[in-house]
Amino acid sequence: MMYLDKSIKEINKLLIDKKIKPIDLVEEAFTRIENNKELNAYITLNKEEALKQAKELESLEVDNPLFGIPIAIKDNIITKNLLTTCASHILDNFIPIYDATVIEKIKKKRMIIIGKTNMDEFGMGSSSRTSYFKAPKNPWNKEKITGGSSGGSAATIAANCVPLALGTDTGGSIRQPSSYCGIVGMKPTYGRVSRYGLVAFASSLDQIGPMTKHVYENALLLNAIVGKDEKDLTSTTKEDEDFTRLIGEDIKGMKIAIPNYFMSDIVEENIKEKIKEVVELLKEKGAIIDYIDIKYIENAVTLYQIIAMGEASSNLARFDGIRYGYSKENPKDIMDLYYGTRQEGFGEEVKRRIMIGSYLLSGENATKYYNKALSIRDDMKKEFTMFFEKYDLIIGPTTTTTAYNLTDPMDDPLKSFMDDILVIPVNMAGLPGLNIPVGFTSDSMPIGMQIIGNAFEEAQIYKLASFIENKLNLDLNPGGAKNA
Repeated sequence: MMYLDKSIKEINKLLIDKKIKPIDLVEEAFTRIENNKELNAYITLNKEEALKQAKELESLEVDNPLFGIPIAIKDNIITKNLLTTCASHILDNFIPIYDATVIEKIKKKRMIIIGKTNMDEFGMGSSSRTSYFKAPKNPWNKEKITGGSSGGSAATIAANCVPLALGTDTGGSIRQPSSYCGIVGMKPTYGRVSRYGLVAFASSLDQIGPMTKHVYENALLLNAIVGKDEKDLTSTTKEDEDFTRLIGEDIKGMKIAIPNYFMSDIVEENIKEKIKEVVELLKEKGAIIDYIDIKYIENAVTLYQIIAMGEASSNLARFDGIRYGYSKENPKDIMDLYYGTRQEGFGEEVKRRIMIGSYLLSGENATKYYNKALSIRDDMKKEFTMFFEKYDLIIGPTTTTTAYNLTDPMDDPLKSFMDDILVIPVNMAGLPGLNIPVGFTSDSMPIGMQIIGNAFEEAQIYKLASFIENKLNLDLNPGGAKNA
């Protein structure tokens, strides 16, 4: 069984021609997950229900390109009757009674949910090491991190266990692990994809997005999950579109900008060299490349800390041990129940962010810090908008380093934010951004490039990403994965 090594187009044709059945794909996915269980990419598997659904699909006609395709879901996206933990002890017994909007859309396309993937607790981290269920491992080198917070989704895609996955991106949490694991990951424009049923971390930043092996498949999955949702007040009224429509078009004449900050000394030299190689390739094919300075992006991490922590402290106040989730046993009174539940249920990183966020929103601090950060964020967004009047896209490295060791210390409170320093500006401005693999280090670890577009210009991003993917033609099969 090697069907999952094929493209979605090839799998779809096999299904249409009835040469394979959905259950063949599902069984192969679970075999691969079992063979790669040391990656710790999943918190919960959906095996019984997935096999049942696959059998039911045999009597139906294949009506779309994603019909019968196995998909993994990050464990902070609500799934009806399927454990949803956010990788936290406080939700390790939570079984939702409804589906997130994106899950409803996935089921409408008759994709098959294989399981819920590992992540940083409540998305708070950049290495997936804050997970209550221990960290996932990178298929390229199992001693390295996957990145985070969508580390499990990145790992299972990189290891070819499933062709599709959903992640979430609050400050780079799709693009950064995609870079570390050598896959394609898209953070769509804020509002493109409904957040209804996404367990909130920072509501003004969170966005669900597709993670895949290849660019075309990423665009296909985005097609399936976008759209206006009356249950999400931040959902855009933008009409649906085909994000694959520009794939394969000539890039000659495209105007592309590179922020000087993205190529500064904060980025490792081998990563910058790889980006420069891609830049030369783009120039050869007629793209116009300029280096620019964008105001405020060097302040993005500070803005993110203030905004994300403030919103997190508010959003996580709902976890009190009364309505759902973990609850302290035999509390003395109501205050002991609240205190004990949150003390025992939350991990250290989550508690740290809640405490800082509570301080930032207390009294005059809300005006002094949070409101000021929102104002500067608005100025940053205007800066990006100004440059997109002249340029089609902005590119640069996705990360300052490649994946580092799982055993590296976690006691530096700034480390997790600095890991995301190049991806956070995209969330601040609400723009779409995608990671595309562009090469490897001397020790065979993937290097990613970030492509940033103007709001609602995901199709332009896919156009350039597909061109780069086809020209580089990289072998993205990690030696550490067991694909038999």
